[in-house]
Amino acid sequence: MSERVDVEQHRADVAELLAGFVERPGEQSAERPGGRPVEEVPLDGDVLGRVLARDVVAPEPLPRFRNSQMDGFAVRAADVAAAAPDAPVTLPVAGDVAAAPGDPAPLAPGTAVRIMTGAPVPAGADAVVPVEDTDQGTFNGSGAATASRVAVARGRAVGEFVREPGSDVAAGTVVLPAGTVLAPHHVAAAAACGVARLALVAPVSVAVVSTGSELVGPDREPGPGQIFDANGPALAAAVRAAGGRVGLRLALPDDPAAVRAGLERAAALCDLVLTTGGVSQGAYEVVKDALPEVTFRSVAMQPGGPQGLGRVGGTPLLAFPGNPVSAQVSFVVFLREILRAAAGLPPVDRVPAVLDDAVVSPAGRRQLLRGRWVRAAGPGASAGTGGPVGTVPHVAVVGGPGSHLVASMAAADVLIDVPAAATTLEPGAEVVVWPL
Repeated sequence: MSERVDVEQHRADVAELLAGFVERPGEQSAERPGGRPVEEVPLDGDVLGRVLARDVVAPEPLPRFRNSQMDGFAVRAADVAAAAPDAPVTLPVAGDVAAAPGDPAPLAPGTAVRIMTGAPVPAGADAVVPVEDTDQGTFNGSGAATASRVAVARGRAVGEFVREPGSDVAAGTVVLPAGTVLAPHHVAAAAACGVARLALVAPVSVAVVSTGSELVGPDREPGPGQIFDANGPALAAAVRAAGGRVGLRLALPDDPAAVRAGLERAAALCDLVLTTGGVSQGAYEVVKDALPEVTFRSVAMQPGGPQGLGRVGGTPLLAFPGNPVSAQVSFVVFLREILRAAAGLPPVDRVPAVLDDAVVSPAGRRQLLRGRWVRAAGPGASAGTGGPVGTVPHVAVVGGPGSHLVASMAAADVLIDVPAAATTLEPGAEVVVWPL
């Protein structure tokens, strides 16, 4: 390694390299909020978890027409004003209105029509009597009216159980403001208003490149000396979870020429190239050999010490170590925050915690141990901490510090940040954790 730096210095250098993903001076506009481009996406497309770049405005009122809030009978309120359980008002049933296309016939005075929830209320009707307030009790499923007359046992005022046009949303109203992180209920609101496409912040396109001739995909049988590629799928998933888009997935052998060609292809197709493996101090560090223009360094952290950063063909490149835990920790520490900011997503803040275990750490290296919350969330719990509001939650170490211990990473929900100056921490010590 040509140099050794601390974690915060490397974080700052990565942030500077990728600054264009978050801020582009002079390019902020309605088309590029926060400097990111905007793309139009169909409502039933890849929208969940993404951020609205522009307000969603209702093009027409919701509801679009007067409709019934209940299964029951559409009436004139004046015709049933005197109705009571011991003195019901009986009206002839003049028809049946289903929730279906078309305009129902106007309601004649002194009559009722059977009406279903969501069906258009006939002109002349100004109230709906729920079926429970009549002698019908309920409707059967035949689709046809069951009686020619209905006895109403309770009167209703004008407007009761009638949904007026625009009573939910008026035309021109902002239904979803820019910056909304889309969830299913947001999609429902947009769909109900007839919005077919959404303007979303375009994600950073990331090429995820695994290197190493020993790697095989999950659909292949490993031969002698071969292992399954954990980094490719894991980092691709991490990119998506942080609001990025996986523009390319490659697995490259330990051949500098092949690696160079693959990375140049990735740089031409994507906004960012992310590699794993081939950056340490071994004899076959293929990424270092293929990229003499990239800076490789040792970062004073464990796991994840070997790192690289630079550009290939003008495209930013980050090089992570090949051990699976090192790669995942590197993503959380150096890249997750930037991708989330570029996507318009809120940050995942580091939070204080109390350590339940004794920890021994090497001097001069910032240790990032896998950990888990040990205080179960309950009423009044704070989001993401597992502890009650107003208290500092406790964490326990999961597994050992080895960068190959993938199962312990799977059991963790935080990274416990042990300062470089600390060689031991006792139970009860206050620490900072990175939620996973």
